[in-house]
Amino acid sequence: MSGPGYRRVAVPVDGGDLAVGVWEPAGETKGTALLVHGVTSSHLAFTHLARRLPGLRLIAPDLRGRGGSHAVRGPAGMEAHARDLVAVLDAFGLESVPVVGHSMGAFVAVVLAHRAPDRVTGLVLIDGGLPLAAPAGLSAEDTVAAILGPTAARLSMRFRDVDAYLDFWHEHPAFAGRWTRELEAYFAYDLVPGDGGLRPATSYATTVDDTIDLTTGDALREALASLDTPTLMLTAPRGLLDEEPGLYEESRLATMLAGLPAVRHQRVEGVNHYTLVMSPEGADAVAPAVAGVLAGERSTA
Repeated sequence: MSGPGYRRVAVPVDGGDLAVGVWEPAGETKGTALLVHGVTSSHLAFTHLARRLPGLRLIAPDLRGRGGSHAVRGPAGMEAHARDLVAVLDAFGLESVPVVGHSMGAFVAVVLAHRAPDRVTGLVLIDGGLPLAAPAGLSAEDTVAAILGPTAARLSMRFRDVDAYLDFWHEHPAFAGRWTRELEAYFAYDLVPGDGGLRPATSYATTVDDTIDLTTGDALREALASLDTPTLMLTAPRGLLDEEPGLYEESRLATMLAGLPAVRHQRVEGVNHYTLVMSPEGADAVAPAVAGVLAGERSTA
């Protein structure tokens, strides 16, 4: 499948420059969306999705502490990421856009819509954005382990080369039988030099700060309490290790959604938390949702 043009640019924020991926059509642009990735991810998580949205310009930063933005200094948290996203919109001269967030990116998107409501025309939350089930009374590290498990544990690991890192992910249950060239590029991009070899670009300290903030901080709670931005939430039936249930068990999710009239929900069958975005099948399901949000924006303009 031929894809849109792709480039990376740097956008200054407090503490450094964010790396921002941009996919855009060669001809007329029918609309623009802002894409926000997950807690230990990067903008390349959206490669499959970008190829399924012809005619759209997609702007996807690496959040501070991740990917090409791993050297950005300063505190993290949902509000810090939201401020960075406003800086990205300003850098591209964008007044307001629909925002698509996957995993932690969905939480950031909700906070962005609350802190800068005039910049967000609609939300697509992909397996994130509403409170996660987490045991109470845990330390910061134990909370991260309870929610992210091996996803966080790998951040302290070192790999002799790219092939060793790819071998690590080949064994991951979320990607068994679902390996693609796009995944290889995504994982290779994740690596930076570290003591004793290569390490994942994501900062463990930033991951802790973000996970604690989205589970116990005020920013998300306040944002959800006043959420009136038109929102579509897509969830996966399987979790980070391809286990059932996924991050959002159906009865618990139904209880939360009952108090959030702005949020519509759609379960996407046959995928897990990762492959809902990072596979051809998942992207096939997500792309019409994103296109629909943009189409709704144009029809009411």
